[in-house]
Amino acid sequence: MEFEAVIGLEVHVQLNTDSKIFCSCSTAFGNPPNTNVCPICLGMPGTLPVLNVKAVEYAVKAALALNCRINDISVFARKNYFYPDLPKGYQISQYDKPLATNGYVLIETKGGQKRIRIKRVHVEEDAGKNVHGEGNDPYSYVDLNRAGVPLIEIVTEPDISTPEEARVFLTKLRTIMRYLGVSNADMEKGELRCDANVSIRPKGSNELGVKTEIKNINSFKFVAKALEYEIERQILVIKAGGRIEQETRLWNASLGITETMRKKEMEHDYRYFPDPDLMPLVLKPEMIEKWKKELPELPDKRKARFMEDYGLSSYDSEVLTSEKAIADFFESALKFYNNPTAIANWVTVELMSRLNREGIEIVDAPIEAWQLAKIVKLVEENVITGRVGKELLDIVWKEGGDPEEIVKKRDMIQISDASSLEVVVDEVIKECPAEVEKYLSGKTKVIGYLVGQVMKKTRGRANPQFVTELLEKKLSELKR
Repeated sequence: MEFEAVIGLEVHVQLNTDSKIFCSCSTAFGNPPNTNVCPICLGMPGTLPVLNVKAVEYAVKAALALNCRINDISVFARKNYFYPDLPKGYQISQYDKPLATNGYVLIETKGGQKRIRIKRVHVEEDAGKNVHGEGNDPYSYVDLNRAGVPLIEIVTEPDISTPEEARVFLTKLRTIMRYLGVSNADMEKGELRCDANVSIRPKGSNELGVKTEIKNINSFKFVAKALEYEIERQILVIKAGGRIEQETRLWNASLGITETMRKKEMEHDYRYFPDPDLMPLVLKPEMIEKWKKELPELPDKRKARFMEDYGLSSYDSEVLTSEKAIADFFESALKFYNNPTAIANWVTVELMSRLNREGIEIVDAPIEAWQLAKIVKLVEENVITGRVGKELLDIVWKEGGDPEEIVKKRDMIQISDASSLEVVVDEVIKECPAEVEKYLSGKTKVIGYLVGQVMKKTRGRANPQFVTELLEKKLSELKR
């Protein structure tokens, strides 16, 4: 019997506010433990929460970008459970009346575009963090800096069929959040956290199997790996005659397995009820409309515009719009040199390879859009060769400066003078008799090696097309 997976995700996204959702404590990451706290987020008796309006704005904008219906009235509820990092003994969240419902995100799959439905988006506060001692330290510690940090929880319908689709969805979700500016969605800082619900069923069946929830997944790669492992585990259990139990499991990245954490709680275990200290959240239509008008151009629209306005391929447009800062850099470069195809090629290949190599974002790159545009223009107008252009990019990357001035000072201008190149070509023919013999015997591909030798002698400054033509002419004369 063949099985198929049914996957739903619960994604927590930290909102990029300066202060917490119900108090004025800082949300800054990396401060000493228990310094971003006050009586409100510590859950002291007699304290009252005050809602952060900026958090509401960001939550509504996120929900709108996810094509959700914004509810005019939503209600904050207390989710009751006891854990050391939850000082009040409950978490302020939303339950039966969330902020938004019925949205969707479109993702690209091998079979084409697929719609992943969003069941709900609700606002809640984060819990603190438990830090467990390592080595000989037998103690566990509680850091409440994160307690009260504003979150939205995005819950999908079980529309995801494969681990790869889950990874693509999360990548798309992070891109949307960053475009909006409502969250940096950095998983390493806990700004985007994902729990995955997964079950299996006979292929073609419409019934849902018993699901397990996987927690502690801290990267997109591990989301896919955790789901792959859990799907295979469930299939083996069923084939062995066992049954799947509803439970919560942890992803153990070092072992590459999921492990039982606890039997899954049901919703009634949390004893939800409306928070008596917070009034219902009422959103006026004009307020929602105002925030809707403030939404930026989102990645799907920007990708479509890049393809239509600039004639770029779907792939290049996808790469360029994968991060707002990259798309902004590309369009800024076009203002200095209007050659979309060439600029796109240098951004997606040369620039992004350097960013990946150094592990930095484009906003931290030591090069500006006008500098890259000048380099591309110098190459496209045959002032310098492509090889020299890459060398020039490295120089600007390390030292800065005006690319045109650097080319002049370092004598990097392309050599296209026939008399100058003829001398070098003759030297290469004389120094490479074996390769010349191969060419004359019909192995013409060896000319690439000879061109490379000329380029090496000229420090990449020779016009490669002109060199090829000159070599072909010289070698044809040797045949006679």
